[in-house]
Amino acid sequence: MTGEDILWGIALTVALATGSQILANKLRVPALIVLLPVGFTAGALTDVIHPGRLVGPDFPALVSLSVAVILYDAGLGLNLRNLTGPTRSAVVRLLIIGIVVTFFAVSGLGPALFGIPLRVAAMIGVILVVSGPTVVGPLLEFVRPTEKVRRILIWEGTLTDPIGGILGAVVFHAVATSHQIDIGRGYQIGQFLISMGVGLAGGAVGTVILWLALHKLRLGETLGTLAQLATVILVSAACDIVRDDTGLIAAIVTGLAITNLPGLDMPARRPFLETLVQMIIGLLFISISSAVTPASVVPVLVPSLILIAVLVLLVRPLVAYAAARGSDLTVGERGFIGWMAPRGIVAASTASAFAATLVEKGLPGASKILPITFLVIVGTVLLYALTAAPVARKLGVVRSARTRPLLVGGAPWVIDLGKALEATGLDVLMWAGADEERERITAAGIELAYGEMLATATNPRARLEGVTAVFLLTDDDDFNALASVVIKDNVQGPVYRVGPPHDSHGVVAPYTGGDILFGQALVRHRLAARYGQGARFHVQPGSRPIPADCDILFVVRADGQLAPVTGTHRIAPQPDDTAVLLGSA
Repeated sequence: MTGEDILWGIALTVALATGSQILANKLRVPALIVLLPVGFTAGALTDVIHPGRLVGPDFPALVSLSVAVILYDAGLGLNLRNLTGPTRSAVVRLLIIGIVVTFFAVSGLGPALFGIPLRVAAMIGVILVVSGPTVVGPLLEFVRPTEKVRRILIWEGTLTDPIGGILGAVVFHAVATSHQIDIGRGYQIGQFLISMGVGLAGGAVGTVILWLALHKLRLGETLGTLAQLATVILVSAACDIVRDDTGLIAAIVTGLAITNLPGLDMPARRPFLETLVQMIIGLLFISISSAVTPASVVPVLVPSLILIAVLVLLVRPLVAYAAARGSDLTVGERGFIGWMAPRGIVAASTASAFAATLVEKGLPGASKILPITFLVIVGTVLLYALTAAPVARKLGVVRSARTRPLLVGGAPWVIDLGKALEATGLDVLMWAGADEERERITAAGIELAYGEMLATATNPRARLEGVTAVFLLTDDDDFNALASVVIKDNVQGPVYRVGPPHDSHGVVAPYTGGDILFGQALVRHRLAARYGQGARFHVQPGSRPIPADCDILFVVRADGQLAPVTGTHRIAPQPDDTAVLLGSA
């Protein structure tokens, strides 16, 4: 390729990767649904983005390092405190049973469906055992299942990737060197254990390096992120040099260890890493899918559809049923876990790497590995993306779309406001630090958040689960201002604070940005003063006119979404809404 072709190929790949993800976001569908057909189409129309020509034979090594960064970021999101008891047992059983059953099912069906040798079918089977957080995560964000189900599926998807990658390398070497699957004498099992040992050792080294860099040297956000990227790439590359595909184990072990080590406050949100991972995912899927030609897809299309049907309708439900036996999962939760097993980036990357080598070695049927994997990825992602939400609703495992507000503060007017919001049908949660305020909240019949609620919310390592909006209404304006800044990235929803007095000389409150709850006309001391003079909170249908002496504070939409009035956002209730007002008693 000429220099102009390379520049054009890189630019086109980046543009397609970015544009596809933006389009997917606007369509509210997983990015893979757009990335894969776009890459496939672009590869059919032009050859400048084909990785074999653009990058050359070293593309699999680049893919391996890229996937290592993805898995490291996924490992950072795995908090061991959330993997306890029945949840841990369910995840372990899903991993073991899922890998074994899927491998043997695909290996057994492969020769009959595709006319390929058993060793090639085994290669496809071990490739398709993986799922992945890059495809499971976006689907779960869209579906919003219960927290227990979400946690189990995220852990399964994240842990199955490196294990599947290692198993793929073991089977690949068995097929490429001996042209048979030889596990009867335990040789390949020993090879798997050696690979696991190399990956774990690499993870330990990466953990020590990052602990020294982040804890001892106390690098800031920019240098700390650079240190993480450099460490993951270095350790993963070293492990892959020692033994193929062990870098994936090292990457996820490093991420898992770093996020769970005491003394290391890894933030719940990592904007730079998240952006980098999104870009890597887009580039990989565009590049890999562009290598799949229409001529290679057509002969395996119908058999692949049959394989997808078997995986979705038979294999996955069987795995979920066996893994959930003896657990506390409900019938609906078991059913949804049995309806969620899309394939993702690791399946695509391993298929791309292994297929090319086996084709070069002249193994019969090896050319079908990549198109079969491509079709299974597209088919499972598309099927689950279209059906996961209605299935979750049918099984009753969807979290309520209604806002669940957390009110922070224990003054009488705050408690009365909480009761008014409860009267609209919202599930209100309150927190206060002083014992007498907590007693007043309990006496009012409002659910009191546990004592560590706000400590959890202000911990940069944690996310405040179950709360979709926070309202900071304490008498300490500086506390409200600081808390609104600290916890905004740790809550799955907006954070609001009541405004300080206009002539406030507080340390922080007058100088902190952000939208002020109820606007400048109803700052904290004026709200408290009006309440002390006899004003009260009222709830009325949105169809009724607003009394002249009342101010609108909140509007609860017909779907249960809570919309507050702020300094920049005035609200007019619709007939089906419910309005919360402040006016005379």
